[in-house]
Amino acid sequence: MVSKSAEILTADLAQSSATQPGCAGRTIGTETILAGVLADVMHAERVPADSNFFDDLGADSMLMAQFCARVRKRGDLPPVSMRDIYRHPTIRSLATALADAAPAPAGSPVPAPAGVAAPASTRQYVFCGMLQFLFFLGYAWVAALVGARAYAWISAGSGFVSTYLRAVLFGGAGFVVLCTLPILAKWVLIGRWKPQQIRIWSLAYVRFWIVKTLVRSNPLAFLTLGSPLYTLYLRALGAKVGAGAVIFSHHVPVCTDLLTIGAGTVIRKDAFFQCYRAQAGWIQTGTVTLGQDVFVGEKSVLDIGTSMGEGAQLGHASALYSGQAVPDGERWHGCPAQRTEVNYLRVAPARCGTLRRVRFCAVTLLCVFFLYLPLVEGGVFLLLTAVPSLGKVLNPGTDAITSRALYIDAAAVSLVFFFGALLVGLLWVVTVPRVLNLFIQPDRVYPLYGFHDRVHRMIAKMTGLKFFTRLFGDSSYIVHYLRWLGYDLSQVEQTGSNFGTEVGHETPYLTSIGSGTMVADGLSMMNADFSSTSFCLSRVSIGPRNFIGNNIAYPAGGRTGENCLLATKAMIPLDGEIREGVGLLGSPSFEIPRSVERDSRFDDLGTGDELRRRLAAKNRYNLRTMGVFLAGRWLEIFLITVFGLAAVDSYGGYAQLWMAALFVFSILITPFYYVLLERALRAFRRLQPRYCSIYDPYFWRHERLWKVPGEGYLHMFDGTPFKNLIWRGLGVRIGRRVFDDGCYLTERTLTTIGDDCMLNANTKIQCHSQEDGTFKSDRTTLGAGCTLGVGAMVHYGVMMGAGAVLAPDSFLMKGEDMPEHARWGGNPAREM
Repeated sequence: MVSKSAEILTADLAQSSATQPGCAGRTIGTETILAGVLADVMHAERVPADSNFFDDLGADSMLMAQFCARVRKRGDLPPVSMRDIYRHPTIRSLATALADAAPAPAGSPVPAPAGVAAPASTRQYVFCGMLQFLFFLGYAWVAALVGARAYAWISAGSGFVSTYLRAVLFGGAGFVVLCTLPILAKWVLIGRWKPQQIRIWSLAYVRFWIVKTLVRSNPLAFLTLGSPLYTLYLRALGAKVGAGAVIFSHHVPVCTDLLTIGAGTVIRKDAFFQCYRAQAGWIQTGTVTLGQDVFVGEKSVLDIGTSMGEGAQLGHASALYSGQAVPDGERWHGCPAQRTEVNYLRVAPARCGTLRRVRFCAVTLLCVFFLYLPLVEGGVFLLLTAVPSLGKVLNPGTDAITSRALYIDAAAVSLVFFFGALLVGLLWVVTVPRVLNLFIQPDRVYPLYGFHDRVHRMIAKMTGLKFFTRLFGDSSYIVHYLRWLGYDLSQVEQTGSNFGTEVGHETPYLTSIGSGTMVADGLSMMNADFSSTSFCLSRVSIGPRNFIGNNIAYPAGGRTGENCLLATKAMIPLDGEIREGVGLLGSPSFEIPRSVERDSRFDDLGTGDELRRRLAAKNRYNLRTMGVFLAGRWLEIFLITVFGLAAVDSYGGYAQLWMAALFVFSILITPFYYVLLERALRAFRRLQPRYCSIYDPYFWRHERLWKVPGEGYLHMFDGTPFKNLIWRGLGVRIGRRVFDDGCYLTERTLTTIGDDCMLNANTKIQCHSQEDGTFKSDRTTLGAGCTLGVGAMVHYGVMMGAGAVLAPDSFLMKGEDMPEHARWGGNPAREM
């Protein structure tokens, strides 16, 4: 792991310390102990006190994380975090920094203030799952019954006008019912939310889950996001939302009576303010209070029991922990948040009166009732009337589903629909948004809820389709696709992995990425700045020869230049000098080495004839992977179509319950299908830890596991026992009664999760890392009873002891070893 010569590593520490006669005895003693621990980790006899861990000794973050873990286990030294290592990168500077710190007693980490753990019994766990399945079955039965009868009524219309009017009438009535049902369910099943604890897997939890599922599946939550209609929806659920507040986050709060949002407040996309969390076997609900004219940045998390005063700001990629309060007018950022002078509200207000808001909402509803819904219903009608053998299934009592012709027609229709939609969609996203972009001028302030706002939203939705970035990502072809969209990619140095499968933006036409830059998954280019009345689009530029880690929100005006490493979940600075030739880690970010010697091991494969040969081979493999991806998606649609038609075939007969069961099965077949597909891609073997080049064929096979298996279907099972069954089928070593409210695991067979763990929404366990041309993966283990807070991320090679708690939005770096019952938080995470 360390490639420096033995002569460097065997320098005498005592002689090094003696060169500074003023050094205190305690500091010398700390130096000696730290040097001994590091020498043991590096398998060296001695290490010099003045040698840089990374530049001189050749260590990397994984090795230094092991060093920190060993130091924490000693009772005669204060705990050391990775932040300390990067800030004090020599034994001497680290010992000096620790000299005034009190030693932490061995084996006594700070306990999490979670109350008494309340793991449910297996009987409660199973009974809860049964009730959730019955609710799902009943909902599907009602939806299927109403939908089939509606089709019969709409198809009975004579002529186009009659059929259209019937579609509008039924679509409008159905939309109103779907929008009203979650609101009624919340008030009937819950009443008013109040701060409390709900035992997970209990009957009270079933009520909580039903309301959460309905509230988040409401069509209003998708169609009216960022408009006054969305705030009306939250008010109907009991939230106290002031006039003029605008919410762009698609994460719908659940315990809405505990939410207060003042007038004129702005909440950016991907922010979390759920008013609940899962910890120690309980759902804990609590207040989130935002005063007037508050700003909450993108990818930020507000834990329960947090508040922000009037005019306060919380920066991007930041978190408020329970009990934190931002005073009036102050600006905070980071994880956990701390005071800053950076102004995140960077756009001037504009005139935006009541009439403009009403007109915007009216146009939205008119489009829903008279355009979107009739188009969907008309598409189904045309499908079943254009193909005679499909139309026969609506005749009660027929046995068309058993005919061979039906399967042939279903295959033909699914092929035409899938690949036709693929080609039309690709042409649409690279042409129509370009025309719309002619109406938008950069760096100009526009009022919200007007023509230009509508155009901007259309551009963002059309060019932000995730299907195509998933199809082309992790291959050379993503570069061409992003250029078609409108990205400025300068002179591309093709690597075959220039971009991952998740690349986001608010407009592609103001996005620039320099030559030689590589981007991992989760990049969000923040081209737009918002106030409660206005928005402005600006160019966002990332310099050349950068590496962008996972889950980065990059705002306009980011202060990074050439040759930077932006580590996973790092906050991009908006103040100070332009950073060049360094790495940035954490929130708020601090400088680290751009690279270490270990990561340059495969540099010879990235140049000359060897690069051309291996890149060509990777491109061929990626083409086959894209073919597998498309075939897999089409087969999924075909299977769902067949079972859906089987359900429709049973309509009108004696087995209406069987009809609902078939509809449910058409949905449940998706996880079975992807479990089988992923196991087949792994050749029914488990992954093993690897350290290799991105031009190693093993890495190409690993990339295929990121691209081909689906992800969206997993969220249908959040908060249910069925999610654990799916993870187990995918190869995760997962214990009993694990609560998963929306966690994602990138390498399933490298992940171990103990009994009764709590995995909150938007958490992620990523058992790999890619930096420039080097790929690394290792196992990660969560002991029994661990908790991952909302938005937390765990890296590879991590061990979390039983009962450990990782605070919201924290980043637990590679190689970390959390003691049992410890409470860590921050980015990067450290003991709290």
